[in-house]
Amino acid sequence: MDYRQAGVDIEAGRTFVEKIRDSVARTYRLGVLGDLGGFGGCFELPTGYRQPVLVSGTDGVGTKLKIAQIANKHDTIGIDLVAMCVNDVLTSGAEPLFFLDYLATGKLEPDQLAEVVKGIADGCQMAGCALLGGETAEMPGFYGVGEYDAAGFCVAIAEKSEMLNGTQVNIGDVVLGLASSGIHSNGYSLVRKIIETRGYQWGDKLNISPETADLTLAEVFLRPTQLYVQPVLAALKADLGIHGLAHITGGGLPENLPRCLGAGQAVEVMRHSWQIPAVFQWLQAQGDVPEMDMFNTFNMGIGMAVVVDPPKAAAAIAYFQGQGLTTDRIGQVVAGERSLIFV
Repeated sequence: MDYRQAGVDIEAGRTFVEKIRDSVARTYRLGVLGDLGGFGGCFELPTGYRQPVLVSGTDGVGTKLKIAQIANKHDTIGIDLVAMCVNDVLTSGAEPLFFLDYLATGKLEPDQLAEVVKGIADGCQMAGCALLGGETAEMPGFYGVGEYDAAGFCVAIAEKSEMLNGTQVNIGDVVLGLASSGIHSNGYSLVRKIIETRGYQWGDKLNISPETADLTLAEVFLRPTQLYVQPVLAALKADLGIHGLAHITGGGLPENLPRCLGAGQAVEVMRHSWQIPAVFQWLQAQGDVPEMDMFNTFNMGIGMAVVVDPPKAAAAIAYFQGQGLTTDRIGQVVAGERSLIFV
């Protein structure tokens, strides 16, 4: 017997590395040392910081991966993986420097996972960070043929005195909502349950709004997560009065928005201050999901919340809309205990 007979193909692994080499190389930025293939990725910290702080984050894509595998569409799932990590570290006001991935599969299909890495590289380019390295594990008997899982790891940098940590937020500050691109990467266990219980197929057309016209369910629900890094970093440098940031992921607005507040603060959110996208309304109707369960599961159209100084709110709205991000004034900071209040 040999390793291939046991289910692990070393030659396929070498082929895969060659397929991803160009994708990785196009993400390199100033600070990257060495090339693909070492035992560790090396990155030289940028100069100009007085007290540099490294901010790290890790995440996955969850069961959205199941849809990609059913639809055999793997080119955007890597964008989700990067976005879930870099949007998190961004809330500290940190600039992503580099990213690493971990891919595990039952049987290594070089073309399939090369598409995943292409998406990761696309996400890294959008975020301005380098894809510094990764690991691919072939695990027969643990994952089925055609199945894979993905995890990501990001490191960012911030000036200690400029980090957002809740102390800058004041009662009376305005809360802006930056639009999501759809479901992003949370709540997919409920999405799948609704679609499968109602007897839909992923290849069925949705046609519930102009945005979904002629798109299949798989295409709508595989729409990649919005990356907010570049416009938010530019806004921080432009002194638009940003006091806090919250990435609206698992747990929705109720769980994530209070995380950027200081002690003795809460947020009043005006429930009808933005248009809930049609895809969320469709899911709620199809699954007969209570409204608060929707808000506790999904982003409901708000992917990033921005807490700003009231006199600069109008300028901040104009700026983000100029960056192509639909932006609404959705609430304000009030006295309370790190909670969210719908009004």
